[in-house]
Amino acid sequence: MSEIAKETKKTASLDSANNSDSYKPDSEISKTWKAVHSKFRDEFGEAVFRSWLKPLTLQAFYHNTLEVSVPTRFMRDWIQTHYAERMLEMCTEKSDRIKRLEIVVVQNTIIADEINDNSAAKIKSNENNKSYEKYDLNSPFDQRFTFDTFVVGKPNALAHAAAMRVVESQNVPFNPLFLYGGVGLGKTHLMHAIGWEIQKQSPEKRVIYLSAEKFMYQFVKSLRAKDTMTFKDAFRSVDVLMIDDIQFISGKESTQEEFFHTFNALVDQNKQIIISADKAPSDLLGIEERLRSRLAWGLVADIHPSTYDLRLGILQSKREALQADIPDAVLEFLALKVTSNIRELEGALNRIVAHADVTKQNVTLESTQDVLQDLLRSHDRRITIDEIQRKTADHYNIRLPDMHSARRARNVARPRQVAMYLAKQLTSRSLPEIGRKFGGRDHTTVMHAIRKIDELIEADVQIAQDVEVIRRALTG
Repeated sequence: MSEIAKETKKTASLDSANNSDSYKPDSEISKTWKAVHSKFRDEFGEAVFRSWLKPLTLQAFYHNTLEVSVPTRFMRDWIQTHYAERMLEMCTEKSDRIKRLEIVVVQNTIIADEINDNSAAKIKSNENNKSYEKYDLNSPFDQRFTFDTFVVGKPNALAHAAAMRVVESQNVPFNPLFLYGGVGLGKTHLMHAIGWEIQKQSPEKRVIYLSAEKFMYQFVKSLRAKDTMTFKDAFRSVDVLMIDDIQFISGKESTQEEFFHTFNALVDQNKQIIISADKAPSDLLGIEERLRSRLAWGLVADIHPSTYDLRLGILQSKREALQADIPDAVLEFLALKVTSNIRELEGALNRIVAHADVTKQNVTLESTQDVLQDLLRSHDRRITIDEIQRKTADHYNIRLPDMHSARRARNVARPRQVAMYLAKQLTSRSLPEIGRKFGGRDHTTVMHAIRKIDELIEADVQIAQDVEVIRRALTG
């Protein structure tokens, strides 16, 4: 007997076993469930409520267990994984009689207000739902990643503006929107924000967000099951397709072939496609030329490495969201020292806030240095000024002695300034120490170099990319 059949039988048995109404919810429990269910929309959002929580139906109450049902196993598993814990908390807050929440599958569960809406479009939608369930395509959006929580600065202004244009336009403004940049710079945040906003404005639209790796896995799964038509129908019936980290299908010819045809089919239907990668389309190795050209059809928006000002703005926004008492000096210290990516920056802030909460101590610069000593030591241990000079000289194809020389030719002076900037960003050396490593230069020369490169990163795309490439080579 299938799992669904077993669970359906189990639920039916609750109704039939014991003609006493021992399992039937009494009026108090029924009212509690109705009150809690009505709050799910505010708690989880309109899109989540309509897609997942609206069909929940109260079935039984026994041994302090509230049993509710959904029509499919896929819905049950998804709700159990992502929402059940908070749902139980909301129930227990309303009634101390409820200790546990059980979600079961009852195939004949019908939403009352949908009984009269059994149109041909509805039937087609249900067929597509089966494809979604079979191939597990509905990856959820992270509730933290919205436009409200995205801090805009010069490095990400174009990508943010393009994302806003997609959600504000009645028609598809450009297809695809291609976002690219280094790890932890905000590509995924923007994609989730787009998804949330589209679902908020148009809940009826079908939006798919998944990684390229998951697309490949599900495609291979359909090949093995000899069921590629169901897979194709699932993807080609969407309104918005978002694929994260497209570089992961590099070298996968069959997957690229399928994605190429899916891409063309959706463009022909005027459906929105949004792609992210770590490189521009023209720089993606192992991707077929015809697919690279398709990816560059629409708007290609890059996200540059973060500047000090942007990192500080993100930390200030995060402090406000956490409602944490963190001195400005601590935020400035983190913005200066944690430069690899935004993800690591936010992780460092979370660590010091959690430490302060556990120890019941105030956050200070000293406690921050103590809590993050492994992170700071790791950077210092791996990276030396000598190594920075070597990597920078190699990148710009100049001689290593030029880093210490008095030459002022631009093709030498600019790389030297980049090396000074990275020395300040990636080591704990003081300005005078850095100056001594660059031919005995004064600390004011180092300060000028740092300010100059900081300005150029915001104004010059090539400099920003050079700094990021060298930083990655140094930090791994």
